[in-house]
Amino acid sequence: MGTRAVKMAAPFTRVYRPLWRIITTTTLNKGVRNVSSTRQQWSAQNVKTAGVAWSAPWALHGAVCLQRLPVVSQDRSPIEEEFMKLMRQMELERSLLSDHELRLLEDAARMSRKQEDDYDSDEEEEDYRDKEIVTAQDLEDIWEQKLKQFQPAPRSQGVDEKGVSSSERCLAESLILLVKKDVGSEKLWLLPQIQWETGETLRQTAERALASLPGADLKATFLGNTPCGFYKYKYPKDIRKEGSVGAKVFFFKALLSSHKHLPLEKNSFAWVKKDELQDFLKPEYLKQVRRFIMAL
Repeated sequence: MGTRAVKMAAPFTRVYRPLWRIITTTTLNKGVRNVSSTRQQWSAQNVKTAGVAWSAPWALHGAVCLQRLPVVSQDRSPIEEEFMKLMRQMELERSLLSDHELRLLEDAARMSRKQEDDYDSDEEEEDYRDKEIVTAQDLEDIWEQKLKQFQPAPRSQGVDEKGVSSSERCLAESLILLVKKDVGSEKLWLLPQIQWETGETLRQTAERALASLPGADLKATFLGNTPCGFYKYKYPKDIRKEGSVGAKVFFFKALLSSHKHLPLEKNSFAWVKKDELQDFLKPEYLKQVRRFIMAL
């Protein structure tokens, strides 16, 4: 049995040893060297690629979409006026008498009893003895005088509705702040924006863009830390700096919260409605802005 086992094991050893040499000396060693070499090559390529990308970066900008919300309700259309009258008439017909209306009827009944021949004043006045009698009609007269003294807030501030330099125009609609910027040889209307600086978040950049507007003291409430929109454009060739291709702009929403509206420079700032944006913004820029403008 032992001799047979040795003879049977011999072929396996002849086959196994050469195979093991191939695996250990060729495949594994070569594989390790290839992996290491590949990593070195990949790292070198990354450095070269990073160098190319760094030589032609996109400038980052933070922009703010500042909206002034409606101050007064919108004017009703003719069909809305007719519907309002119909609803008021239906509510009046289906409603019950209020306490004041019941008191008016009670006062009228008491006055009619006083005019009757068999009226007993002692019995009637016993219920109101030691009380100052104020009728419902007296209350209505007092309320009428107070109503005459009330002055409702005006629906218009007396500014030119067609002028776009004041934030007090079109009080019934939402307005958006635009500023005029120099882009190459052109002056373009854009949302307020400024270039990002190292160490600040994009929202802080957008806040700085609003605070840096000349002659403006605008306080706003920013809606979150996440950009609501994105737009990129290339600089004109005549103003491209070395290694600068263009700008990537990240937009943030904000609502005007200041009650102090300072007059801004007429030709540098504009408060426009959503349907007026097409008269100020470039088509491609307008296409991106319309995606996040709130129609309130």
